[in-house]
Amino acid sequence: MRSDTTKKGFERAPHRALLKATGVTDDDMHKPFIGIANSYTDIVPGHVHLNAVGEYVRQCVRDAGGVPMLFNTIALCDGIIMGHFGMKYSLPSRELIADCVETVVESHQFDALICIPNCDKIIPGMLMGAMRSNIPTVFVSGGPMAAGRTRDGRVTDLISIFEGVGAYKAGTITAEELAELENTGCPGAGSCSGMFTANSMNCACEALGMALPLNGTILATNQERKRLYRQAAFQVMELLKKGITPRDVVTRDSLDNAFILDMAMGGSTNTVLHLLAVAHEAGVAYDLERINELNERTPNICRISPASGYHIEDLHGAGGIMAILWEILTGVPGLLHEESITVTGETIGQNIRGHSVRNRECDAGKRYEPTGDHFDIIRTTQNPYSETGGLAILRGNLAPEGAVLKTAAVAPGMETFEGPAVIFEGQEEACEGILGGKVKAGDVVVIRYEGPRGGPGMQEMLAPTSYIMGQGLGNKVALITDGRFSGGTRGACVGHVSPEAAAGGPIGLLKDGDLIALDIPKRRLDVKLDDAELARRRAAFAPKLRELPSSWLRRYRAQATSAGTGAILKDPG
Repeated sequence: MRSDTTKKGFERAPHRALLKATGVTDDDMHKPFIGIANSYTDIVPGHVHLNAVGEYVRQCVRDAGGVPMLFNTIALCDGIIMGHFGMKYSLPSRELIADCVETVVESHQFDALICIPNCDKIIPGMLMGAMRSNIPTVFVSGGPMAAGRTRDGRVTDLISIFEGVGAYKAGTITAEELAELENTGCPGAGSCSGMFTANSMNCACEALGMALPLNGTILATNQERKRLYRQAAFQVMELLKKGITPRDVVTRDSLDNAFILDMAMGGSTNTVLHLLAVAHEAGVAYDLERINELNERTPNICRISPASGYHIEDLHGAGGIMAILWEILTGVPGLLHEESITVTGETIGQNIRGHSVRNRECDAGKRYEPTGDHFDIIRTTQNPYSETGGLAILRGNLAPEGAVLKTAAVAPGMETFEGPAVIFEGQEEACEGILGGKVKAGDVVVIRYEGPRGGPGMQEMLAPTSYIMGQGLGNKVALITDGRFSGGTRGACVGHVSPEAAAGGPIGLLKDGDLIALDIPKRRLDVKLDDAELARRRAAFAPKLRELPSSWLRRYRAQATSAGTGAILKDPG
């Protein structure tokens, strides 16, 4: 066993003594040491219950014949830190989490690993750490939050509240109505209830093969999750026996499967950022052009909030992620890589079989109006929301290295759009300007210096996009940024524009009033300026870098790479 490095032989007597001080027995010295990377913290709704989950998984590992070694990582709540300086730490936290997982696993030479993440940066951070250590690993999340309900039965979530702020500012709802949204939108523990980044990543882990079926959709408060936690503990022991490691699971084919799922269900644009980073740690070459190739072949058959009124609990009732993959497997033969191995010990094709779509028939007891004679939670590939997937990679003279758009959340009629630029030098200025009435119908909002280096940290910008929606401009305004969005963002919002302004990208050359052209069908993002004018502006351009009080953020800025490569840190070696 790998852990024998720390516990076998006469020279390891001091090591065994220290282990015994933690409760390890002589009998335990002959068993595998199983690391449990938990992300419990009191401040994050998606993680506030994970102390109990960690203790339960610890006992399940004991029952499975392993010696559990529970440790914690940090966790941030993007919703709470959004809209102020704290959000600059969000993406950098991914790197800290990856480093922490690698550090503990390698220092203590664990034999296998169970990861218990739940929210945005924690999932990819743990995945990155797991790829580096490459010991048998199973991911099992803390589960999604239930949707909320107002007194009159309207379904609410975090996006309802953010958009409610814009609506209140516009005078279309009262302070009492905003307070009701605040008091109902987040009813309890779990990752926020729509197809935002956390749930997109937890669901993607199923298609990637790193998590067990139903990992992404069983509610945090549902007792069914205890079965999943127990299954994960026993399954990691099976992986250890079979020698299946994360780099066996995460391949170019399994990354294809994860992106296909994300496109089919209209997941967060942040999955692009994070899965590219995971691919890098797994040693897999993967680029943006591959994403567009898959998008052209993948129908969008599922739309969850913010793209519809459905939530993760509804997707679970319809069969979950495996049901979406079943529709793709049977409806678009040859698209999914069926033979990709997963942490079940079987292939993704074997996992999918037996998970067909439920709840197609009309049932008056359901809380949503059925469409026609069936529910639209998961459509067939013959009746998709769109023939192509929910993500698109755009290029053009504004994004020569690419930009990302969640097409599944774009309103009809916004597939092409042209308008004058209204420029903001950061999120705070944009929020003030949008709420202050500086943005009008027909404008293209430009928020720059929010990329990995410029922010730094590429903070999510749910507030400005929600304010646009709340003011009734969602189908009248486009937005582009070198920063990124929450998975809860909807509208014609283009993020990850690369190169970013702080790296000398064309977005930094724009002036108020420049005509910006968005053409989603042609995958284009351009400014209506000729090459000579862009060259003239570039010759006079000097990127602006904010003064930073934090040495960590300064170090991050110095090492951060483009969003088009996953915003990974440069390897000084």
